[in-house]
Amino acid sequence: MFIMSEDSQRTQGRDAQSSNIMAGKAVAEAVRTTLGPRGMDKMLVDSGGEVVITNDGATILNEMDIEHPAAQMIVEVSESQEEEVGDGTTTAAVIAGNLLGEAEDLIEQDVHATTIVEGYHEASEIALEAIAEQVNEADVDDEILKQVGESSMTGKGTGGLTAESLAETVVEAIRHVETDDGVARDNVTVHTQIGASSNATELVPGIVLDEEPAHDSMPREVEDASIAVLDVELGVRTGDIDAEYAIDSIDQLNTAIDAEESEVRGYAEDVAESGADVVITTDDVDDRVSSYLASEGILVFENVGNSDARDIVSATGARRVGALEDLEEADFGAADRIRAENFGDDDLAFIEGGAAAETVTVFVRGGTEHVVDELERAIGDALDVVATALASGEVVPGAGATEIAIADKIREEAAGIEGRKQLAVTAFADAIDIVPRTLAANTGQDPIDALVDLRAAHESEGRAGLITTGEDVTIDDPFEHGVVDPADVKREAIESATEAATMIVRIDDVIAAE
Repeated sequence: MFIMSEDSQRTQGRDAQSSNIMAGKAVAEAVRTTLGPRGMDKMLVDSGGEVVITNDGATILNEMDIEHPAAQMIVEVSESQEEEVGDGTTTAAVIAGNLLGEAEDLIEQDVHATTIVEGYHEASEIALEAIAEQVNEADVDDEILKQVGESSMTGKGTGGLTAESLAETVVEAIRHVETDDGVARDNVTVHTQIGASSNATELVPGIVLDEEPAHDSMPREVEDASIAVLDVELGVRTGDIDAEYAIDSIDQLNTAIDAEESEVRGYAEDVAESGADVVITTDDVDDRVSSYLASEGILVFENVGNSDARDIVSATGARRVGALEDLEEADFGAADRIRAENFGDDDLAFIEGGAAAETVTVFVRGGTEHVVDELERAIGDALDVVATALASGEVVPGAGATEIAIADKIREEAAGIEGRKQLAVTAFADAIDIVPRTLAANTGQDPIDALVDLRAAHESEGRAGLITTGEDVTIDDPFEHGVVDPADVKREAIESATEAATMIVRIDDVIAAE
């Protein structure tokens, strides 16, 4: 009797566990060499020849065409980490892979998968306690926030800029969107533009749009701008059906032309008389209207996207108007300055210092597409972690110091756990050691020797991380060197890695339908 299709494939027991664990470990290994300030980049080439060069864990795993369901779970760990806290994606994936490796050794020693799962969950609770103990007691001020941002970007592609100078821009951006209700991270956007050194990267107190003036004669800059945002076509009205009109004389033709000109000029005069300096519409603007408004010194942007129109309304305090006759001064938004600039073949509009300015833009420059793409990813991660640190007010030492503390506390607590579950708890601590070991390996150090030295320094001094300064690698207190991470990044990495690893370990039957 056939219960499943003849084409179905089924893997059970140890074979299923081994296959899933091997797949998860392979994915983690793929990103392990990118971890830390001396981590290497990956070049990813898709079937269409598109190239991505990055050392961002989430980007690498997303670009890899992974089909194995267990391996996909590790990718989801990275995605969850990116979505929740914005950084630590490689750390989470590497920890998950090493948890699977330790679990594989336990399974070979006949430790039941359920026992491993229980031990891992208990160890993760101890790990969260260890993270809480490592939180810096000092208030999270701008200096610490800069250190958080700089630590996040160190080792990532930042073009000719140093992580320190970028971190200042990141902190300024996050502080701008800080409110009594928290940090409005979504109000910080990143806009990239190829064609200059990354040193030209700047913070724009407003928004940047891919738009150009509707007419070449229009002003390129307007200060103290009154802005009208319209959902109106400024041109000759056309019917919804095809129609033909018979004209029998020159007089009739002239009358038709005059009527059309009158309609067009009426639109232009209505806009000019409204008092608006800048007009932004989501629809078309007739060339004759544009020409007239240009002569009146009015700057117009046409065919603006709906999402961009919403951003403009948010930044300037304007109200969108659907009919020109409804336009009133109360509908106007305001901005300190609106300017249109040309960058090679591209035109951009800068709307700065709006009356209701809730949005700021990090305007990223770079010489090539690969540079600006990687710089955009680095700044995006830094913005996320700085916002996370500011919102929680909790930071912990980086450079592997927190992981050393976690592993040490888990081993201490493991002594009081009975039965085979103790093996799983101890294995969890061994898995956490992968972070400082990988940091050491990626800086050219011997991983075992570095781990021994880190543990000894932790026992004697309380905090010990692998500090990279120039060509030197030393063991010291990360706080003294400004190597700082948000506590929430560490918590999320532990929790998401544990959940993925335990889910994979519990699978003992894989059924694949063709």
